[in-house]
Amino acid sequence: MVPLSMLWIPILVSAVFVFVASSIVHMVLTYHRSDYRMFPSEGEVMEGLRRFGIPPGDYVMPHAASPKDMSSSAFREKRARGPVMIATVIAPGEVSMGPQLAQWFGFCVLVSLFAGYVASRALPPAADYLDVFRFAGTVAFVGYGLGQWPQSIWFKRAWSSTLKSTFDGLVYALLTAGVFGWLWP
Repeated sequence: MVPLSMLWIPILVSAVFVFVASSIVHMVLTYHRSDYRMFPSEGEVMEGLRRFGIPPGDYVMPHAASPKDMSSSAFREKRARGPVMIATVIAPGEVSMGPQLAQWFGFCVLVSLFAGYVASRALPPAADYLDVFRFAGTVAFVGYGLGQWPQSIWFKRAWSSTLKSTFDGLVYALLTAGVFGWLWP
């Protein structure tokens, strides 16, 4: 068993590696550009919605407040006629990625912390590289790769987007595993 306090360097270094890799994935590589589609007549849709002053948040349409409401003929009619959607409304204004990037880095540290914790409970100091790689990589993959699957299962997010994000998660897990194997005390 390795004290978690001895793993701060691999935790932080792996988070930095994943942060840099994710920047490359999203800014240089182009395969995520098709994750979201444009509304037909986007300008008209935006103008039509703007007058409602919808505050930021998550919405479903049509909305049923209870299971009983879901069985009502009015709800079933709305759902049959459409549109049916799940949407996240974001505050208007300039795009500032700073807060999201900070949260993403914090998440990378958190995933690496859990990967380090599990590996530290299972492995001794000077453990074999591949053993460390396996434990840290598996936990990191669960954290980075599988978390988005419920979005496709329950909320109909395109499976193509989820599978691309799962591939990204595999890359991030391999980086995390490699750093832990390299810097294991």
